[in-house]
Amino acid sequence: MHWLDWTIVLLPVVFILWLAVYSKKYVRGVVDFLAAGRVAGRYVLSAGDMTSGMGIIMLVALVESKYQVGYALTFWEYLTIPVGILMGLTGFCVYRFRETRSLSIGQFLEMRYNRPFRIVAATLRTLSEMVTNAIGPAIAANFFIYFLGLPHKLTVFGIAVPTFALLVGFVLCMCMVVIWPGGRISLLITDSFQGLMSYPIFVIIAGYIYLHFGWGDVIAPVMMDRAPGENFINPFDIEKLRDFNLFALFVSIMGGILNRASWIGNDTSNCGRTPHEQKMAGILGTWRSLYSNLMLLLVAVMIIALMTHQKFADKAHDIRHQISRKVAEESVADPALRARLDANIAAIPVQRHQIGVDAPLSRESNIDTPYMETARQTLGTTPEGNLQFQKYRTLYQQMMLPIALKNLLPVGMMGLFCLLMVMLMLSTDDSRVFNASSTIVQDIIMPFRKTPFTPKQHLFYLRATSLSVCIFFLVVSLFFVQLDYINMFTTIMTATWLGGAGPIMIFGLYSRFGTTTGAFCSLLFGSGLSIAGLFVQRNWAESIHPWLHGHGWAEPFGRFLETVSGPFHPYVVWTMDPVKFPINSYELYFISMITGIVAYIVGSLLTLKTPYNMDRLLHRGVYDVEGKTKEPFRWTPGNVARSIIGITSEYTLGDKIIAWSVVGYAIVYKFGLCFVGVLIWNLISPWPAEWWNHYFFITSMVVTGIIGIVSTFWFLIGGVIDMRRLFRDLALRVDNPLDNGIVVGHVSLADKAVFEAKTHEKQDD
Repeated sequence: MHWLDWTIVLLPVVFILWLAVYSKKYVRGVVDFLAAGRVAGRYVLSAGDMTSGMGIIMLVALVESKYQVGYALTFWEYLTIPVGILMGLTGFCVYRFRETRSLSIGQFLEMRYNRPFRIVAATLRTLSEMVTNAIGPAIAANFFIYFLGLPHKLTVFGIAVPTFALLVGFVLCMCMVVIWPGGRISLLITDSFQGLMSYPIFVIIAGYIYLHFGWGDVIAPVMMDRAPGENFINPFDIEKLRDFNLFALFVSIMGGILNRASWIGNDTSNCGRTPHEQKMAGILGTWRSLYSNLMLLLVAVMIIALMTHQKFADKAHDIRHQISRKVAEESVADPALRARLDANIAAIPVQRHQIGVDAPLSRESNIDTPYMETARQTLGTTPEGNLQFQKYRTLYQQMMLPIALKNLLPVGMMGLFCLLMVMLMLSTDDSRVFNASSTIVQDIIMPFRKTPFTPKQHLFYLRATSLSVCIFFLVVSLFFVQLDYINMFTTIMTATWLGGAGPIMIFGLYSRFGTTTGAFCSLLFGSGLSIAGLFVQRNWAESIHPWLHGHGWAEPFGRFLETVSGPFHPYVVWTMDPVKFPINSYELYFISMITGIVAYIVGSLLTLKTPYNMDRLLHRGVYDVEGKTKEPFRWTPGNVARSIIGITSEYTLGDKIIAWSVVGYAIVYKFGLCFVGVLIWNLISPWPAEWWNHYFFITSMVVTGIIGIVSTFWFLIGGVIDMRRLFRDLALRVDNPLDNGIVVGHVSLADKAVFEAKTHEKQDD
């Protein structure tokens, strides 16, 4: 990169790290370190959540998936809008969890179930979370190796050291610089600052991509040039898409509802000044994410256009050769085999696909097909060859983005994009490390102790465990090989917890009948099924399929899978494949969730003796320690309408405007007009492909772009005001040493004395 690019990157990053160190002065106790003192405002929470949830791994995964299915599925993703909006407006799960005043999800689990379940569930959840998130630094390190053109090995003091290991180590060291001083305070402050910086960068990058490529003359023709059933822009012509299809979308919606609460508790969901402020942060997320989603979308379609359109054929040919050579260095260990692969790939001529003249591209026959077939033939069909091909294909798909950007972006834009990637990497990885370390201390170590930590000991263990998690991330990144699409891998890996977690959390927050036995059953059957599926996926090409083939069972098993999946064709297709397990991660996740729900309900109904005291858990009625019990609900038409979208007596006039604006944009415009109205129109009179081109341009580019620019200024102003208030409230906050996550008799230690006093008062009355 040019010196100007390095300047653009280094100055903001140094300031971010300084902010993290500066935040240490505000840490007075455990609640500060774990939950930013519970004094954060909505804009700080919203901006911080955006950057902590949107990392390099997310961008790479999005491009990887959109390169396979295009943009047509986006229309059906509008189905998620009413679900997400209603959950946000009503504070589904988030509001109630904040009412429990739990510092971690494990504290909630012990209060709702018991201590052994807290330990078991926290252990499973943390392992699932850590292994899933450990590939984040690995993906980021590989991204920068390919984006900056770094060699795979560097010589340090005469010793050849993998560049990958050095970069992962450097990334994790930066994470520790952010985490160690202030914990959640430093994370929240730095993430919010990075979020506010990211908005103008989104605008610049989105504008550059649109001006450089253009929608009508490049992007739209490429998206329409697909085989029947695999259209990239017509949502009524996608029945042959595999993996990222309508069934995967259905599973995502189901999982989003069922597991709404399954990751909260060690993120910012316990940092809001009040439950209402926490809910408002989620509502603002609707506006917050508009421009980030637009930028991500444009990057994805830019890669499709660059690698497919005839206008860029020579550049795309060169990029593919660069990718293949770089990937072969990493995935093929034998030098002779690697040289043969490089020579065979180099012999592939430039692919000049003419839209409207040549046959439309498809999943089986596209411009990448000669490269994949050549690699497959060169590496062989032995179990070792299948495994090498899996590695080659996975890296080829993932590293297309950084290689393409390196060849495309000019000076200045390279620096801005690199800065954005550094910020997204840092904000995501440090949050993941902190989440895992806080869970280990709060929910695994602390419940075993007979003597509680002193505040000083508690903070030391939290910091030391963060360092241990970083070391774990480093080891996993170095030795764990990811062989599937990123979204598929993260889906099945997180399903080892989420397969059984949904009913545990939902029924735990909203029902009196759930029991500890039901919770254990959900983990055993729901999560257990996901773990079994993960094992089969990981060992399929190398050992399981060869074993089936050797015993003559491969064909009968294949026929069985085809018979079972037959009624669900073309959305669920289980076909025997020696390289990849026929049942994909979304399908395994769906089966696990259904199994977990049934197991929880049956286990709870069989063992229920006394309904659980929900008022005590949620600090309501006599247990209201903050004096914020809601007013009784009055059944009037206006109150019913307001309650549907979550408006309560806590809402100010500004809050109501925000809530109704979200309803108007998301429910009325996006879902009602852009989805339901267009759906009915097409059922009566189907649109031609050109109409879909105009539709997506207007709804996704023009309208989103205008609203995104407005929200950029809105959140910048609100974020600065909220940041100042955060510093002020942290300086004035009085710490309670008992508020540390310890549970005694299903009650938080911090609440125990207050509850007992209130109970005595009630008895005296």
